[in-house]
Amino acid sequence: MTDDSQEPGWATAKTLAEALPYIQRYDRETVVIKYGGHAMGDDAVAKLFAADVVLLKMLGVHPVVVHGGGPQISAMLDRAGVKSTFVDGLRVTDQATMEVAEMVLSGAINKEIANWITIAGRGSDVRGVGLSGKDARLITVEKAVRTRKDPGSKTEQVIDLGFVGEPTEIDPKLVEALIYAETDYIPVVAPIGVSEEGQTYNINADTVAGALAGALKAKRMLLLTDVAGVLDADGELIRQMTVAEARELIASGVATGGMIPKLETAVAAAESGVGAVVILDGRRPHAMLVELFTEHGAGTLICP
Repeated sequence: MTDDSQEPGWATAKTLAEALPYIQRYDRETVVIKYGGHAMGDDAVAKLFAADVVLLKMLGVHPVVVHGGGPQISAMLDRAGVKSTFVDGLRVTDQATMEVAEMVLSGAINKEIANWITIAGRGSDVRGVGLSGKDARLITVEKAVRTRKDPGSKTEQVIDLGFVGEPTEIDPKLVEALIYAETDYIPVVAPIGVSEEGQTYNINADTVAGALAGALKAKRMLLLTDVAGVLDADGELIRQMTVAEARELIASGVATGGMIPKLETAVAAAESGVGAVVILDGRRPHAMLVELFTEHGAGTLICP
């Protein structure tokens, strides 16, 4: 972690007067934050994240946190001697894996993040509230379907991912009730959903964040990851792009690996009513504050 005193834009270089126009821009606006990656395993970074989320609430923003937990699920499965396989970045999830995933995501991680927020907000009575998509029909899903071309026959074959779901409906009433309650609550959502038949499914956390941001008509969606943002063909950070430009990066092969699903999520969110999506490095101290409350931001902004 870098020294906060060296971080440009927020901690020391920016005065409240300079930040005020940006604060006013987000007053009473919803910002959905996807929190995940390696930063989740570092207590110091997690505490700093929680303090920044509390500050957003105190400044009049309505933050909603959606978290992942892939590394933690993998560690628990390894401990249990269960081997994981992945297809297009999605974990193939049998019943045993689903039980572990729900225990880790809805249990340990979700409640830990909510607790960090509550501890950080104790002085101002801001409180984290842990939820999953199973609460109050928040996230209804259907089984995710993926196909892959057989190398021999060249025909498309269906890949069974097990209990991996895609959101079909988001009912944001519970989250909105917490956002607009008299008490300053911050919803923290685990990426677990349930089908119409009552079956529990694991969901990609980026996908959940995008779907929830769309349902809430969020002003911004922040995808906190472990890279600076989206890079161009020369490896330089792209500060801003349109949905069309994001699609072209994918089609041209400039965007590769894990950046492809993040861009796809950003495109879907922007097209569903989110003001803009930002992909930024969540390990950078005060990254969210720098992005929202300074002129140049902290990552790559994708807008409609």
